[in-house]
Amino acid sequence: MTVCPVCGEPNPARASFCLNCGSQLPAAGSASRPARKTVTVVFTDLAGSGALGQRLDPESLAVVMASWFDHLRAVLERHGGRVQKFVGDAVVAVFGIPVVNEDDALRAVRAAAGLRGGLGPLNDELERDWGVTLQVRTGVNTGEVVTGDPAIGDALVLGDAVNVAARLEQVAAPGEVLLGQSTYRLVRDAVEVEGVTPLHLRGKGAPVVAYRLGRVDPGAPGHTRRQDAPIVGREPELRLVAWMYERVVATASC
Repeated sequence: MTVCPVCGEPNPARASFCLNCGSQLPAAGSASRPARKTVTVVFTDLAGSGALGQRLDPESLAVVMASWFDHLRAVLERHGGRVQKFVGDAVVAVFGIPVVNEDDALRAVRAAAGLRGGLGPLNDELERDWGVTLQVRTGVNTGEVVTGDPAIGDALVLGDAVNVAARLEQVAAPGEVLLGQSTYRLVRDAVEVEGVTPLHLRGKGAPVVAYRLGRVDPGAPGHTRRQDAPIVGREPELRLVAWMYERVVATASC
């Protein structure tokens, strides 16, 4: 399976060109080079998963965890995320690999909200069948990472952005989504948040600013475009537009 570096579409190994966008695919066996990218990382896990293990036998626990992972993967991938790895009951997903999008941070935040908000139907099913319910806690952070290094595995990403997302998830309360400051700046016009006391995270010398996610506007862009912003340094262009407008009015033609 070869992933298109342009659109991210999986293609069969025999394909030379992407079946979705037509871009040339890297040759089989060619080593990818490390690349620096700005991505948004989502860490999420189950709160109180130890209690689940005490209440359920291993086979039943495996069924419950499979349901949880199916729900999680479906939500993340629906919003364009790429699941990187499973660590126990925790999952790491990255938005911006293999293709960086302008709204990766907003996609990640909507996915995090969907993980939390979409647990209702799953919990109804689990409570009916197994007598348990799930709660999640999530950390979301944006920053530069290095990816695609054959020495660390093409699917892995490395960087402080990953570490901060993991630490935010660890300190989040059950049902809580914590956003790093860099992520909040990219989505601030589409979310309602509550500031939290700067967090002293393990491995960080200075307190980290974070925000507790409330509501996400499903239709709003991360940044509202300001149509009233003045155009600076475009006097010749403005004179040309004004002249064309006056000509159209005077001649009553295009």
